[in-house]
Amino acid sequence: MFILILGVALWWAAHLMKRIAPGLRAQLGRGAVAGALLVAVVLMVIGYRMSGGPVWWGASAPLKGVNNLLVLVAIYLFAADGMKTRIGRRLRHPQLTGFALWAFAHLLPNGDLPSFILFGGLFVWALVEMAVINRADPAWQPAPAEVPLRKEVMAAAGAVIVLLVMGLIHAWLGYNPFGA
Repeated sequence: MFILILGVALWWAAHLMKRIAPGLRAQLGRGAVAGALLVAVVLMVIGYRMSGGPVWWGASAPLKGVNNLLVLVAIYLFAADGMKTRIGRRLRHPQLTGFALWAFAHLLPNGDLPSFILFGGLFVWALVEMAVINRADPAWQPAPAEVPLRKEVMAAAGAVIVLLVMGLIHAWLGYNPFGA
């Protein structure tokens, strides 16, 4: 469990350093921060796979269905930000909102302690990150612009494709994301 907690803590620290300790982050450089994030992900994966603990509920087909729908929306929000779609321009934090939605979605079918630490910790991080950014720059305004329908369709289609690929990877790793 310690490795999992260490990975989540390193994720928080590496991301929040930009706002909390910008001088230190500048000294370390992007490479060191990227390296810390890579180490954080490795620690989270290893720690999650090694951890045990109480299980309050298990996955069911309905919970997996809601999870998959929320993850699809989360992936769309990532794509919408990158493609500057309507929602990507209207939401202040489309990627962080998508990340928080992804983390919350994973809590639904995974009612065990390691999942609460991993996905709950990442969910809270995304909310804290949004609050920190909002506090640093409270005067944000949405970008006014018309967006072609083609961009919206491409973002939605891309989200479906990414969800299917992620589902196949989950199945390959032994976690069936579809059905019971």
